[in-house]
Amino acid sequence: MKAGLFLRTLVTALLAATGMSPALATPTGGKVLIVVSGEGRDQGKTRPGFEMDEFSQSWLMLRANGLTVEVASPAGGPVEADRYNPKHDYNARLEAQPEALTALRQTRATASLKAADYSAVLIMGGKGAMFDLPKDPGLQQLLREMDARGAVIAAVCHGPAALAEVRRADGKPLVEGRRLTGFSNEEEQVFGKKWAAQFPWLIEDKLKAQGARWEEASLMMPKVVVDGHLITGQNPYSTAALTEAVLRALGTEPAARQPYKDEATMALAQRWLEGDDSVKTLLATSPQAYHTELLAALGIYQFKQATDDASRRQALSLMRLAEPHFKHEMLGQAMADARRALAPVLHHKQP
Repeated sequence: MKAGLFLRTLVTALLAATGMSPALATPTGGKVLIVVSGEGRDQGKTRPGFEMDEFSQSWLMLRANGLTVEVASPAGGPVEADRYNPKHDYNARLEAQPEALTALRQTRATASLKAADYSAVLIMGGKGAMFDLPKDPGLQQLLREMDARGAVIAAVCHGPAALAEVRRADGKPLVEGRRLTGFSNEEEQVFGKKWAAQFPWLIEDKLKAQGARWEEASLMMPKVVVDGHLITGQNPYSTAALTEAVLRALGTEPAARQPYKDEATMALAQRWLEGDDSVKTLLATSPQAYHTELLAALGIYQFKQATDDASRRQALSLMRLAEPHFKHEMLGQAMADARRALAPVLHHKQP
């Protein structure tokens, strides 16, 4: 497998969900709006669009909890996602729902919406969000009014770009003094090579300049930040947790469900990094429940970005966890490189 295909397969895909409870919770949140970029063309080849994996997960979870969902974009009408895998379970289930497909073909123009109609808005990522969402006056007005009335505002991955130019009634940036996250400069450096050079700015830089209190996790690890009714997620792997945080903010305890497979894998990685040795047994007993190639990819790319020995050890640890279950020349080479880089430290620790 070529390196580019390996990266594209392992990182851009949010992998198959194993199911969700069909029971609907009694909603207290009312109607929810999902906002997506309308920039996309040719599955992201000529213009970047929105992330279908993020949209699918949020839509399915909101509907499973009994909420009414509408979809909007700056200009309204049909929108295009970047290339995605329709075989992933949540994407396959979404495409089997006529209501969802119709909503994407007939998105509402943001300028036509009334803030009072929605108890929450979720802004999806995808690199297209960097181009049309920040300069959409209809979306800016909607977010300003929703923030003023205390409605829930959530954004994931590149979605927080939509917050950058929004100002409150007093003229101050909406994000000033507020804790949040989004696609980090480090993640952009690794994964944003095609379009990042055309971005008006990077999310982390812009929101920090607007006075936001920026937070982030390690490269591509899930992170959700809740600051009152403002909820943000760092990257695609944060989508499910962000949607659950929105549900709780609306007064709805999320319906029981089986975690998505990538969620389970990321949770396993976090437990391992926190020193939970039982992770090895879990992985050995039920390897099919996790994506070991995702663990390997995390280790490989975290090592490439590491600037200190602690980060290198973390990356090597993830690679070692994955290696018995996933054999690939890129993983073997990265592990060898990590051992060489850490050789003085590892030798010093020997008795």
